[in-house]
Amino acid sequence: MSWRRAVIIGASGGIGAALALQLEAGGTEVLRYSRSAQDPEARIDLEDEASIEAAARHAASGGDVDLIIVASGFLHEDGEGPEKDWRQLSADNFAKSFAANATGPALVAKHFLPLLPDHGRAGFAALSARVGSISDNRLGGWYAYRASKAALNMIIRTLSVELARKKPDAFCVGIHPGTVDTALSEPFQRNVPDGKLFTAQHSAASLLATLGKITNEQSGKLFAYDGEEIAP
Repeated sequence: MSWRRAVIIGASGGIGAALALQLEAGGTEVLRYSRSAQDPEARIDLEDEASIEAAARHAASGGDVDLIIVASGFLHEDGEGPEKDWRQLSADNFAKSFAANATGPALVAKHFLPLLPDHGRAGFAALSARVGSISDNRLGGWYAYRASKAALNMIIRTLSVELARKKPDAFCVGIHPGTVDTALSEPFQRNVPDGKLFTAQHSAASLLATLGKITNEQSGKLFAYDGEEIAP
């Protein structure tokens, strides 16, 4: 499946950059937005709604987009990993996690979903995580990250209900990229099984292949990089 015009939020990160490059290689016009963008018009901060609204106006100036991917997220601050014990719970960490992983993507949807065409195949996807699945939580820990990703999965489900009424050919899904060799996962890579630590390029290719097969009937769900549906 080829896409005509795509938006990547978080395009300066490992996965976001790989997604943008692979889409461009396939002939897609890609609009890249990130917090560290050199071009002020491409700068976006998920904790600043005004910057999200401005980025959406910039994207809209060129017409509809048929693919929107939120490829940003927050796991831990430098030097502080996710919580392993309830004694490590922190209001500040919960606030940061929810702002980046749930509220931010919701505000992106608020301002960017109107850019999808009213008719014709199109999609919105946000990077989620298997650890956001409540039914799959057998190890515990990572309280704020798990909770914020579970919240994101509910936001995606709720958005999909409204999207089906307003843009019936479009889908809205969460996508789990696997464990990718980026700075975000570096402190935890020693626990990754052999063959399950992916390059950003491999993960991006798998995600795009999965998104290429998603239909509007599958909207509202969470999918792994290999197309497996992950239970909520």
